[in-house]
Amino acid sequence: MALVTWMVFWMRSTARHLKAELHGKLDQALAIGSGALVTTAFLAVGREGLETALFVWSAVQATNDGARPLVGAVLGLLTAVMLGWLFYRGALRINLAKFFTWTGALLVVVAAGVLAYGIHDLQEASILPGLDNRLFDISATIPPDSWYGTLLKGIFNFQPNPSVLQAAFWALYLAPVLFLLLRPARPEATTSATA
Repeated sequence: MALVTWMVFWMRSTARHLKAELHGKLDQALAIGSGALVTTAFLAVGREGLETALFVWSAVQATNDGARPLVGAVLGLLTAVMLGWLFYRGALRINLAKFFTWTGALLVVVAAGVLAYGIHDLQEASILPGLDNRLFDISATIPPDSWYGTLLKGIFNFQPNPSVLQAAFWALYLAPVLFLLLRPARPEATTSATA
């Protein structure tokens, strides 16, 4: 939890200076030689490709349904190729500050869900009380075994019938961290030398 929170605030503080830093690092890499840059990019992409291949292979093996995981992987790869091409062509421009703010906010929501899931596990183990004290139950509206219930559970650790304690910990983490993340940045102090 602390690591995710730290990462989110690091992303926020870094987003303002990221473009200049990336250009500087790129210039340094090109000074070494274009071969070093190509090798680094090849190894980074190759590593990610290997991780993706292993993930897809394990998903296919785990489900015993080769078609759906493969279709999902192919659609994801086609989307990634299309986005990469659009970025390369300059059709899409990303405001890195906004990108890191929104992805940071998403990470905070995911981390809050992980915290709530941990509270639920501690309640199931009878370490924390209140497992049967439900805040609400919308299991009829969002069945946990439905495709959208599974999607919400997988991404946000959403539970349609959380206990009061789970919801309290979720809110007590989410509210202050999102507030700190989304508050306007303070203007940087500028010093001017007078002659």
